[in-house]
Amino acid sequence: MKTENIDGGTLEIWTPKEAHDAFERNEIVLIDVRTPQEFTFERIGGALLAPMQAFHPDHLPSGGNKQLVLHCGSGVRSRKVAELCLKHGFDKIAHMEGGFGAWKEAGLTYTGTDMSTGAPKEMAKDG
Repeated sequence: MKTENIDGGTLEIWTPKEAHDAFERNEIVLIDVRTPQEFTFERIGGALLAPMQAFHPDHLPSGGNKQLVLHCGSGVRSRKVAELCLKHGFDKIAHMEGGFGAWKEAGLTYTGTDMSTGAPKEMAKDG
């Protein structure tokens, strides 16, 4: 993982594999900042939705010992939201580099939509 110091806090930049492994070990809370429409169509199973357009750092879960890791489609929105959190006094926040697109490209499992039925379906990139 890479880190940057911003506004007196630490921005951690995680790879999809790092986020996946920590999520599997139940060490992080994965927060999707994409739109509800994007989230409905395909998402990382178990991730929480906190859309960027209605986002406020005070509404994030707190307490406990789990690291918060933000993600979006490409990593651009999640970085902006992470920087906002640091400006609002967070000591540390993380975002996933490359976003959901990089997660899928890495062949990691996600929940998509079965186009023949419209039902949710576990998916992963082939090969």
